[in-house]
Order: sequence, then C-alpha cells, then structure tokens
Amino acid sequence: MTDSPAPVRPDRRAELAAGLARVRSRIADACAVAGRDRSEITMIAVTKTYPAGDVVALAGLGVTDVGENRDQEASAKAAEVAAAGVRPRWHFIGQLQRNKARSVVRYADAVHSVDSARLARALDGASATARDRPLDVLVQVSIDGDPARGGALPDAADPDAGLGPVAEAVAGAAGLRLAGLMAVAPLGWEPERAFARLAEVAAGFRADHPHAGALSAGMSGDLEIAIRYGATHVRVGSALLGMRSTLR
Repeated sequence: MTDSPAPVRPDRRAELAAGLARVRSRIADACAVAGRDRSEITMIAVTKTYPAGDVVALAGLGVTDVGENRDQEASAKAAEVAAAGVRPRWHFIGQLQRNKARSVVRYADAVHSVDSARLARALDGASATARDRPLDVLVQVSIDGDPARGGALPDAADPDAGLGPVAEAVAGAAGLRLAGLMAVAPLGWEPERAFARLAEVAAGFRADHPHAGALSAGMSGDLEIAIRYGATHVRVGSALLGMRSTLR
C-alpha cells in the first residue's frame, strides 16, 4: 500500500499560494489583452522533480491539472497523491517511449506528446485493458520541421511521423480521443515566431478535426504570447513552484 505524502510546511504552502496567485494574475491579464475569456485557459502545474506533497497542497489551493514528463517519477507520485485522497487530472507531457505506454495509461488522463502512429497504436492497445474511458491525446507537432527534436511533421506524408497520419491514427483508435495539438517553441526561435507558426498549423488541423480544439503551448517564460496565439493549456513549472534547487 502506498503511503500518503507528508504535509508541506506552512511556509512552503504560502510560497505555493503566492506563486499561484501571480500565475493566475498573468493568465487573466494575458486573456484581457488578447480579448479572450479566462475560462478558455487551463493551467497545468508542471510538478516534475517536486514532491507529491506539493501536488496535494496545490490541489488544496484549487489546482486541478498537473503535468509530469517522466513515467517513473509520475507513476509513483500519482500513487502517493491518490493515497492522500486527492485526484487531480494528470497530464503526461514528456517524450514517451512505446514500452512505457502500459504504465502511463494507468494514471494519466491526457498525453500531450504523441508524435508517431506507432505510439498511438501502443497507447490504444494499452488502454483497452487498463481504462474504462478513452485517453485524451494531444499530438505533439514539430514547429520547425526538424525530426530530431520530436513532434509530428506538418505537411509530411510520412505514415508514421506526418501530422496527418498521426492524427488519423489517434482519431481512429477506440481507446483514444483526439483532443488537439501540443508544441514547444524550438531552441533559437523567438516565442512570437514559434507560436505564430503553431497557430497556422492549428488552423489547418482544426479544419480537418473540428472537435480537437485543445492547444497546449506556452510555459513560465512565454505563456502570455502563447495565449495571444490561441493556447488553451499552458504548462507552468518554475513560475508556480519556484526553482527546485532552492527548496529545502
């Protein structure tokens, strides 16, 4: 049986509350500037390297969505958090190997990083025996078209890595639900350029998949620009939880 995490110290809870207030204010201001409704934006608290107690504390502060990028850490943390009676919506946002599919589908509510038809099929097969509802999937798209960086390739017909074929593999899988797209601004690109390009790709994608409107983009340093260009989910780590090395 998994033990519940130890409660966070009062000063740590105060730090988390202050960080959350700042991030919520930034999101609200960004929505006002972009002429968008605040309810359109989901903030995902990226808790990689942070303890399960922080997740429980954030849930107590009203955070409903949590992101992790390594299965080994995420699976153990999800179990600890569940043992505390807390059940946030877990988003897997890191690169995922097919051999981890069976583990991830047991705790994740959404996977943001599907970039191949083979991975989609692995998740679908794993979901068939481990879940009673479809797994939400966002297809990770490559903004710069560099296959070495990960992400499905826009305008490519590659049957495994082209954006169209990957999306069709997800949409046609009984155990998956195509929810939208995810992207990370490429190294060396200004966020404005990256998210403008992503908005172009997303417009074409939604023409083919009108019910897959989620757009996961933007992190602590560039969430305002991502919201301006249509992000529905922003993934926030350090701005919310602080720098991990400073925690005691």
